[in-house]
Amino acid sequence: MIFEARDLVVRYSSDHAPALNGVSMRVPSACLYAVLGPNGSGKSTLLRALLGSIPINTGSVSIDGRPTESWARRLLARSVGVVTQTENVTFPISVRQLVAMGRYPHLGPLEREGVDDHEAIRRALEQCDALGLAERDVGTLSGGEFQRVRIARALAQAPQALVMDEPTANLDLRHEMGILGLLRDSVDSGLTVIFVTHHIDLAARFADQLLLLEEGKVAAEGTAEEVLKEDVLKRVYRCRIAVRNDPVTGHLSVTPLA
Repeated sequence: MIFEARDLVVRYSSDHAPALNGVSMRVPSACLYAVLGPNGSGKSTLLRALLGSIPINTGSVSIDGRPTESWARRLLARSVGVVTQTENVTFPISVRQLVAMGRYPHLGPLEREGVDDHEAIRRALEQCDALGLAERDVGTLSGGEFQRVRIARALAQAPQALVMDEPTANLDLRHEMGILGLLRDSVDSGLTVIFVTHHIDLAARFADQLLLLEEGKVAAEGTAEEVLKEDVLKRVYRCRIAVRNDPVTGHLSVTPLA
């Protein structure tokens, strides 16, 4: 799936500067696309605008060449899996039941899960190292366990694209690398993934394309080598930053300096 924004402007209030101010970007199909930037730079707003979940003031957003607002919500739910930045579950529900919600767009009213649904749920739990949590109540999970379960729900949906706001938040190092490796493999198999992250090194290591936002505007877009330049990062993050090639990973490494 291809996501595109052109000259996008989003305002939450006429009394403040736009949350997004003239943003243009394009995510090719089968691309792992990382959105970077300081707090308040417009990252989460961009994801919500791409999904049509907030109104835009001017500009346009499209998915596969069609305006996002023209997509039937059920079809969009089948095609795009979403992992939001935060989520609260206020009622008793098991992990498996929560992950099974990812199959709802594929089921008719009152339709029971079939063999394909059972397998999609099992596979998603296994991919996220959450199969052993299946019968646990969601309310008993740690933050990292809950995050893995939420990602499993999106994968169980079997979408063509994933849009994820800080998917590795609360994860330990092993699961963080596991999830990013899973996303990388999924993209190599044809999935499109857009994800917001504050982990610049991991974006440089795993993503095909990066978008760097600064106060609602595009500071840079392109490969890691094109985006992660010391002078640009110093201006955007307002601190001294060193960029070097990591001899172990072979990718760029970004280090903030005192």
